[in-house]
Amino acid sequence: MSQKDSYKQHDIKLLSFDIDNTLIDFNTLKSNFTKIWKKYSADTDVLLTYNTGRLIDDTLNLIKKGVLPEPNYIISGVGTHIYDYNNKQVLKEFNDVLDDGWDLQAVENVIQNIKHPISEQPRKYQHSYKRSYFFYDATPELITSIEQGFVEANMHINVVYSGEKFLDILPKWANKGNALQWLLKKLDLDASNVLVAGDSGNDAAMFGIKDIKGIVVANTHEELYKFTKHRQVYHSEGIFGDGIVEGLIYYGILPEHAGVNNLVDHAEDFFIQQELNNIAAEDEDEKIALIKEGYKKAVEALKKNITPLGFSACSIKDNVPNGTDENYHSVWARDGAITVIGSLPLIHDKEIHQCQRQTLLTLFEHISRNGQIPSNVRIKDNVPDYSGVGGICSIDSGIWVVIAFYEYVNVTNDIDFLREHISNIKETMRWLGAHDSNNDALLEIPEAGDWTDLFGGSYNILYDEILWYRANVCFGRMLEMLGDYEEAGEYIRWSQVIKKEILENFWPSTQQKLFSGVSFAERQFTLGDTPYLIAQTTPFDFSWRCDVLGNVLAFLHGAVDAEKAHQTLKFMLGVGVNSPFPVSNVYPVVTPGDPDWRPYYTVNLLNLPHHYHNGGIWPFVGGFWVKYINKLGLKDVAISELHKLALINKEGLIEEWEFTEWAHGTTGRAMGKAYQAWSAAQYISACHDLKIINK
Repeated sequence: MSQKDSYKQHDIKLLSFDIDNTLIDFNTLKSNFTKIWKKYSADTDVLLTYNTGRLIDDTLNLIKKGVLPEPNYIISGVGTHIYDYNNKQVLKEFNDVLDDGWDLQAVENVIQNIKHPISEQPRKYQHSYKRSYFFYDATPELITSIEQGFVEANMHINVVYSGEKFLDILPKWANKGNALQWLLKKLDLDASNVLVAGDSGNDAAMFGIKDIKGIVVANTHEELYKFTKHRQVYHSEGIFGDGIVEGLIYYGILPEHAGVNNLVDHAEDFFIQQELNNIAAEDEDEKIALIKEGYKKAVEALKKNITPLGFSACSIKDNVPNGTDENYHSVWARDGAITVIGSLPLIHDKEIHQCQRQTLLTLFEHISRNGQIPSNVRIKDNVPDYSGVGGICSIDSGIWVVIAFYEYVNVTNDIDFLREHISNIKETMRWLGAHDSNNDALLEIPEAGDWTDLFGGSYNILYDEILWYRANVCFGRMLEMLGDYEEAGEYIRWSQVIKKEILENFWPSTQQKLFSGVSFAERQFTLGDTPYLIAQTTPFDFSWRCDVLGNVLAFLHGAVDAEKAHQTLKFMLGVGVNSPFPVSNVYPVVTPGDPDWRPYYTVNLLNLPHHYHNGGIWPFVGGFWVKYINKLGLKDVAISELHKLALINKEGLIEEWEFTEWAHGTTGRAMGKAYQAWSAAQYISACHDLKIINK
């Protein structure tokens, strides 16, 4: 299949994108857009237009410096000039339209009568069809009064206010939308064939064109969000150029792999280079052969968990229950959701596809009146249980199901299934949101209230907050699929608040932020910096431990960027979380006498140091780990880690390829239950992520 064949079908013929704080960061001029666009644009057959408040010369200078790629057209000065880049000329016929009723001196006379602090922007932002001012914190009423002032002066003027500080006075026909429509008419294009993008109020005129499609970047101002929330737009999770690339992938203009961020330079990193040096001495063919053997065994192991109610946690036939072990003979919300997600590359297998769907149906059928998804449903009698160890509710169970439902519908495009159950998911989101009791965007988790159910952790736990961020994005995307763009935008924008809180609370730094007070937690954090997201915070203390799964999911789900993920990978390789096999779930382990030690860690001898959740090796986490490394652009390292993951999955309690639940953190000895569904599913997913197995 050629690169061009990998693109989705789309009807977009022209892009009209704002520049500052849309394509690039206004302050730093940084963006990934240029590099990615240059790589893929030849296969897009799409015209690129900049629609900016900058003037033509200023925009041309950015192109000359390589900040922006070469476009086809430039609409500059907030819709006052149109420049044909290929022919290097201004389209003068457009300016003939603007002359009607435009009187520069009369504009200055009206502005002088405004009773609010106002000052001219630098000369480089002014020209004969545009007067621009700094005008801070103007109310809608004040802007209306300015518009009325021009009416009373018998002038039909276009007043554009954006970013809570920029005021542009333009001819009546001049704005980004009118200029774009004029260009479309000249090019004989329909608005339905156009994709626009922006971040502030002066971009609203583009989004207001009937039938137009749009991208709203995550850093957009409230004014544009309010204007676009009823419209057909894609709300990006990323800011600036990353958000644009994300939107271009969504609309099918760029291929999905264009979003893989491999722009970080790993050349100077000792531990990464050490890994690469070790890999160079390994037999590549031997590794791939074992990985492929493991893939076949993983599919067999997964099918051992197919039951009439959905995926069991482990093979019922191969694990004789003993006491509370009977719980494993259930459809678990958490395990089942992770298994559904991991097995989606096998959607063509009717037996597995049916079990994926049935797993979700079984859990939906037992949602409580207040929206709680059961922790598990017993297979022998279809009875739900809403709690975990000690009767504590499992918060992450519901979050994982929201995420899995989105991933399933996104792959199958089963919109009828989505419509049938979206009301249930909405109730689940409300139930989950109720655990944010102080409305700070982060959930408060009871001790042992998530997957580490015999391991102490409470209040704000990294792993749960990352999932909560992702669930809000997923729910928003599902609402987009149903055409509810307003509510979709609300959830996706709230996800950005969650992301901001995660970074502020879980990535400690000694760097003092400008214009902000120092909270109690920040005073504690100034004891040092971390190269990773810490495991937990409470109003009274925090844990400096590195939650491996939480940090891995943070990058895979987009809560941290590649630069932070790169720092975290260096740390985790340095302390050996992937040795002897990928990957220990926490570093460092908790030992007796440590303030974090709990007496119940000795229950069933499960959470002794390097056991179970206390530093045990979890193959399902290893699957996410491989995908995390691959997303950073280190495919050779990812293949080596997948080979090691194959080795631990091959280790068995009785025979080879048992895909056991977990392994001892230092000896690598297989432990827990055999033929664990999520161990097999995430191995399958990792193989497909590295494209070792063709779909």
